[in-house]
Amino acid sequence: MHRFPRALWTNGRLLAAFAAMCAVPVVALGIVLATQIRAQADQSALREGRAEAALLAQTSVDPVLDGESLANGISVTNQQAIVWFVVRALGEQHIPRLRIRNLSGKVVFSNDGSGIRSAPDDEVFQAVRGQTVARLTRLNTDANDRGAAGPETVEVYAPLTAVGGGARIGVLEVYLPYAPIAANANAGVNTLYIVLAVGLLGLYLMLFAITGIISRSLRRQLAVNAFLAGHDTLTQLPNRDQFRRLAEEAIAVRQRGRSAAIAIVDLDRFKHVNETLGHRTGDELLTELARRLTTVMRTGDTVARLGGDEFGLIIRDVEDAEPVLRRLREAIDCEVEVSGLPLSIEASVGYALAPEDGTDIELLLRRADLAMYGAKAGHTGVMRYEESLDSFDAQSLSLLTELRGAIEAGQLVLHYQPQSGLEDERVVAIEALVRWQHPEHGLLGPGRFLPMAEQTDNIDRLTVWVLRRALRDVQELVRDGSDISVAVNVSARSLARPSFADEVVEILDETGTEPGRLIIEVTETALLVDPERAGQVLDRLSQAGVGISLDDFGRGQTSLAYLSALPLDELKIDSSFVADMTEVPAHRAIVRSMIDLGHRLDLRVVAEGIETDDVLSSLRSCGCDLAQGYLLARPMPIAELQRFLEEDTPDGMRSAEPTV
Repeated sequence: MHRFPRALWTNGRLLAAFAAMCAVPVVALGIVLATQIRAQADQSALREGRAEAALLAQTSVDPVLDGESLANGISVTNQQAIVWFVVRALGEQHIPRLRIRNLSGKVVFSNDGSGIRSAPDDEVFQAVRGQTVARLTRLNTDANDRGAAGPETVEVYAPLTAVGGGARIGVLEVYLPYAPIAANANAGVNTLYIVLAVGLLGLYLMLFAITGIISRSLRRQLAVNAFLAGHDTLTQLPNRDQFRRLAEEAIAVRQRGRSAAIAIVDLDRFKHVNETLGHRTGDELLTELARRLTTVMRTGDTVARLGGDEFGLIIRDVEDAEPVLRRLREAIDCEVEVSGLPLSIEASVGYALAPEDGTDIELLLRRADLAMYGAKAGHTGVMRYEESLDSFDAQSLSLLTELRGAIEAGQLVLHYQPQSGLEDERVVAIEALVRWQHPEHGLLGPGRFLPMAEQTDNIDRLTVWVLRRALRDVQELVRDGSDISVAVNVSARSLARPSFADEVVEILDETGTEPGRLIIEVTETALLVDPERAGQVLDRLSQAGVGISLDDFGRGQTSLAYLSALPLDELKIDSSFVADMTEVPAHRAIVRSMIDLGHRLDLRVVAEGIETDDVLSSLRSCGCDLAQGYLLARPMPIAELQRFLEEDTPDGMRSAEPTV
C-alpha cells in the first residue's frame, strides 16, 4: 500500500534531478553571457575615459602649455591656468587626481601633490610613444601611492602635444571618477540583463520541455524494448527466454503434492500453410491460435511462443495435466478461418511433469520435446515423457539425418501388398510400401522414419523416389503379363505443392506408364490441411487419367459435401472398422454404410486390415469390391510379388508366407 507514494517520491526526486541537470548548462551560459556583457561595459567605460582624457588634453592642457618644454617643470601661472581650464572643461565633475609628466616620466604637476618623486609606470612611456592608455583601478592602489584606497576610477595616460599637432611635450595622467562613466556605459546593461534573464529562462523551459519529451519517448522505447526482450513480436506472447523464467518460477512455487506441467505444442504440417498460402496467412493463423490458447488457459497458467509453429505451456499446480492439455489441443483443432479460407490444423503435444520428470527447466523442456515427437510419430495427440523416448529420439534424429543419403545410396526398397477382388480373389492392384534397408539397423518399417521425414523436405524426395520406383516395377509386371495397378501414398506436404501433379505426369511419361495404372492414395487429414489446393492438385491428376483413392476413410472429418466434390475413384475403409466388424455390430453397420455410400457415389470400395475368413465373408456379403490384409498376403519385395502373381489363385494367395 506504500508503493504508490514511494513511486511519487522517487519520481519527484528524479524530476528534481532532471530539472537541476537542465539548469546547469543554462546557468553556465548565463554566467558566460553576463561576463561578456560586463566586459563590454568595462571596455565602453575605458573608451569613454580615453575620450575624456584626450579631450581634456586638447582643450585644457595643450593650449596652456603651448609647446612649452616640461623638462624643468611648469610655471605657477600655467599650473593655475591648467586647473582653471580643467575645472571649466569638466564643470561640476570632480577629478580626484591630475598629473602632468615630462617626456622622461617625471611628475611636473600634481593637483593633490602626489607622485612627485615616484618612478614612472610603464603606461607613461606608452603615452610618450603616442598611445592613450586607460585602465580601471582604485585611487591610491599603485605601489608608490600613499593613503587608503579610494573609489573606483578610470586611470588614463594621454600624450600631450604642442598646439596644432606639433611634437609631443609630455604625458597627461588623469584619474576620472568611474561612477559617472559607468552610469553612461551601463545605461542599457540592466535592461540587457533583464532581457538575457528572460531569454535564458525561456531557453531553460524549452530545453526542459524538449528534454522531457525526449526522455518520455526514450522511456517508452525502453519499455517497448524491455517488453520485446521477453515477448514474441507477432503474437505478443512470452518468448522462449521469458518462458524459461516463468517455468522456473512455477516449479519453485508449486504447492506441495501438486505438479507443474511443462508442455511443448507443435502444429502438424504448418509449413504447408506457409508454402501454399504464404507467410502472411501463416502469421495470421499463428496469431489466431495464440489468441485461442490464451483464452482457454487457466488463470495463472502461461502460453508462450517458442519459435516458428511451436508453443510452450506452463500448467501450474495440477494433479492430472493430460485432460487440461487435451482441451487445449481441441481448441487448436477447431476450424480456423484465415483470409477467408477455412483451415483445419492439428497439433502434437508433449509434456513433462515437475518434480516427477525432473526440476531442471532445460531437462524438462528436452523431455517435453521428446514426448511431443513421440505424440507426432504415434498420432496420439498428447503424450507424457517416458524413459523409452530417450533412445527413440536419438535414433529418430540420427535416421532423419541419414535419410537423404539413404535415398541417394539406394538403401530404400519397396514392398507391395496385393489388393484382390472379393468375387474372384484375383489381384487387381498393389500398394507400394517403402522400407529402409539400413546398413546397421537392418530392414526398417515406415513408422521408424516417415513421421519425422514428413516434417522436412526429405518427404518430397522420398515421394518422388517411391513414384519412380513403383511405376518402373509395375511396368515390369505388365510386361510379364499382369494387368495390375499400383497405389502410392502421398503426404499432405506433397499434396499441397502446386507442382506435384506436373511432377507425377512427368514421371509417368519418363517410365512410359499408362496413367490409369497409378493410384494416388491420400488421407482425409491430408486433404483438410488445405482443401482448396488439394482439390486443384487432385483435379489435375484426375484429368491426366490417374486414379484417386481416399485412404483411411472414416478416421477423418471429411464432410459429405466435400467428399462429393472431389475427383475420387476409390474409398479405402480404415482397418480400425474392418478388423473387428464381425465382433462389433456398430463397426459392421459403419462398414456396410461406407460401402453403400461409396457405391452410390460410383466409387470402388477397398477394405484393408482383413485377417480372418469371417471378416472376408462379411465384406463379401456387404458387397465390398476389393480386399487387402494379412489373410490374403503380407507386403513383399518385387521378386516375391512376381512369383506370387504367377500363382495368382485363391489358394495360392492364402498360402503366401509373410516376409516382414
